[in-house]
Amino acid sequence: AQTGKVLYESNPHKKWYPASMTKIMTLILALEAVQEGKVSLEDQVTASEYACSFGGTQVWLEPGEKFSLKEMLIAIAVGSANDCSVAVAEHIAGSETAFAKMMTERAKELGAQNTNFVNSHGLHDDNHYTTPYDLAQMARHAVTLPQLLEMTSMKEYLFREEPELLLYNTNKLLWWFEGTKGLKTGTTDAAKRNLTAAVERDGLML
Repeated sequence: AQTGKVLYESNPHKKWYPASMTKIMTLILALEAVQEGKVSLEDQVTASEYACSFGGTQVWLEPGEKFSLKEMLIAIAVGSANDCSVAVAEHIAGSETAFAKMMTERAKELGAQNTNFVNSHGLHDDNHYTTPYDLAQMARHAVTLPQLLEMTSMKEYLFREEPELLLYNTNKLLWWFEGTKGLKTGTTDAAKRNLTAAVERDGLML
């Protein structure tokens, strides 16, 4: 991660659907907005009807429900919450469409030239794609954001107390592979099963 040197590659530039690995960029943009003072982790994010309309992995937000930006980001990192992804996108950019455009532009700045995002969550869209190489570039930047790694390395998170909703991280490497810090899994029928992982041992991160 420190140098960007490629130790092994297989079809690095093959375009594929990232599914919920998309959320790596959602988290990057949100935490950069916090760094830049545009938003605060304490901001109350309100769920819109649109944000609550998505299926897949979610925390079942109700329209008008409020959680802090930090709580929503942890729900995205640990529970892969699609509804929180859209709510955060709307909070930061005004609309998910505008946020997705920001995601694509930022990805290109990070060296991901064969990536196009059309949403913040990764549910399937033929025009929503990236490559293994591009995800590695995004991941290299993601691991420099301490709060992002703190969130993606949580094994579980109590999102709601009543009724209780305990989120478990879908990245099973956290339980058995020493030094795992994250980052994100992704699963859809079209994308199949995918993983972008970061592991650190003895000061070396891969």
